[in-house]
Amino acid sequence: MNLLFLPGDGIGPEITHATLRVLDAVDVALGIGFSIEQMDIGLKSLAEQGTTLPQAVMERIPQVDGVVLGPVSHYEYPSRVEGGINPSAELRTVFELYANVRPCRSRKGLSILRRPMDLVIVRENTEGFYSDRNMFAGSGEFMPDADSAFSIRKITAKASARVARAAFELASGRRQKVTAVHKANVLKLSDALFLREVRKVAAEYPDIELEEVIVDAAAALLIRSPDRFDVMVTTNMFGDILSDEASELSGSLGLGGSINAGDALCVAQAQHGSAPDIAGQGVANPTSLILSAAMLLDWLGARRADERLRRASRLIEQSVETVLDQPALRTRDIGGEARTEAFANAVAHAITAGAP
Repeated sequence: MNLLFLPGDGIGPEITHATLRVLDAVDVALGIGFSIEQMDIGLKSLAEQGTTLPQAVMERIPQVDGVVLGPVSHYEYPSRVEGGINPSAELRTVFELYANVRPCRSRKGLSILRRPMDLVIVRENTEGFYSDRNMFAGSGEFMPDADSAFSIRKITAKASARVARAAFELASGRRQKVTAVHKANVLKLSDALFLREVRKVAAEYPDIELEEVIVDAAAALLIRSPDRFDVMVTTNMFGDILSDEASELSGSLGLGGSINAGDALCVAQAQHGSAPDIAGQGVANPTSLILSAAMLLDWLGARRADERLRRASRLIEQSVETVLDQPALRTRDIGGEARTEAFANAVAHAITAGAP
């Protein structure tokens, strides 16, 4: 089982190290046989190789079983012609990782919600309002003069249908409900096209309920009635914003796992950013990347009918919950005092103790 780690920027190397500690523990416990590789991207490779995403990395990705991508500081990158490529966007578009899957579940003592949350947001990942990934050539954002800026929103039937199918497949193993989030009252063409494709896919799943909710209402209902949602499917920007909101409401943005999945490849990626203000201090919360790696193992296990990988995923998730249930073992962003390494060690020990 070959996994490629791309540590990225800011706190990326620290939470990558913590995630590797956890994977080593589950490897020892279950005998999976991980082979780990690391390659540099981001500001480090920019300084050393002149690009934030070396071609050698792109060539290696389809050769491995899975990828774990650390956070990147792409806001700090130079222009693309100067070597500043956003690795997150590039991987999603080049390898057609069309479904960004982000589960959010409230935890006792951490969530600010009055009612429980247990949902999954499935976000279309390759187009929408994101100007760095919605054009074949050039950027979807441009300025015809010094005082006017335009951004193109791209919605296609193909992308809408395949992300909808990913959502309905997830819902079939959960509580049998999909909520399509849109703004078709204003975006009458693009979101109407999105909803058309979602409805067509819904017809293939007659046992799953489909509801349609305008994005404004969805943002409010995540606070007021989070338990009404099971699987939410939406376009790129709406999904990005709503999943960050849901994660923060459920406890912290640092607690949410995330994968970018296509038909042939899956990339685990923490929900949060690179947090350069705390980089190198050893205090970052590695939970999101650890849980993202667990989701990657489950994705691989499901597609390969490999129960060991799915068991490894469950064991990591259970061990993370065991540690989070102990306030003294939490990192400081969620009210504890544990450092990054101590948290990872606690999860590793919980894996050892909980292994069959």
